[in-house]
Amino acid sequence: MRIVGIQLDFDVTELYEDRVARTVGLVHAQRGADLVVLPELWPNGGFTYPLWEATAERLDGPLVNALGNAARDIGGYVHMGSFVERHDDGSLTNTAVLFGPDGDQRAVYRKIHLFGFGEGEPTLMTAGTEIVVVTTEHGPWGLATCYDLRFPELFRAFADAGAELAIVPAAWPASRVDHWSLLSRARAVENQMVVVAVNTVGEQAGKRMGGASVVVDARGRVVAEAGDEAEVLVADVDVADVAKWRADFPVLADRRL
Repeated sequence: MRIVGIQLDFDVTELYEDRVARTVGLVHAQRGADLVVLPELWPNGGFTYPLWEATAERLDGPLVNALGNAARDIGGYVHMGSFVERHDDGSLTNTAVLFGPDGDQRAVYRKIHLFGFGEGEPTLMTAGTEIVVVTTEHGPWGLATCYDLRFPELFRAFADAGAELAIVPAAWPASRVDHWSLLSRARAVENQMVVVAVNTVGEQAGKRMGGASVVVDARGRVVAEAGDEAEVLVADVDVADVAKWRADFPVLADRRL
């Protein structure tokens, strides 16, 4: 299975429409990939809170439609990272969409753990409540977003639901990028699943983003890892090895709590 992570830079001076067009173009260039993953809130900025209200869109809006068309064009799964979704009641959520090779929406995940300790996301957004595991022809996948990575119980729930791969788009700052790298590997090791973690680079509201997007296999081995610049990360992963590793080293069967 070929996995592509598009580690995007975020330029606050770039027009929203130009950023979307640039990113959709990058997705269109990934023909042959089985899965393409974008970072968290790349259209709106992970820390540029004043832009969220102005750039929020509905789930059936032009941004989502453009990414669905891109998935259909390349004939692969596209995880659009996430965007600020506006609901009928005016509330906002940090929403991720997974498109199938036919361009249809296969899963929608709204971020459960909102980051900010009472500021930022928790004050401006509504938290999601649904754990999402989606069945694909490449196996079951769990969907998480950024800060979710710090909560192992979510990934354990993925494992309990049979997930063999977890997708984690993020806007993770450079000041804590060592945590990002450590936790991405930990979630893979402890749940014996592939973890695809895609971050942003550049600067957002004075915060430098950490990059270091990574694909970790179920044995905890780093298959591919990006640096701290914009990059298209490509990793070939044997997803059949997940079941083999779980059978050869059945640690999950020894759980007692």
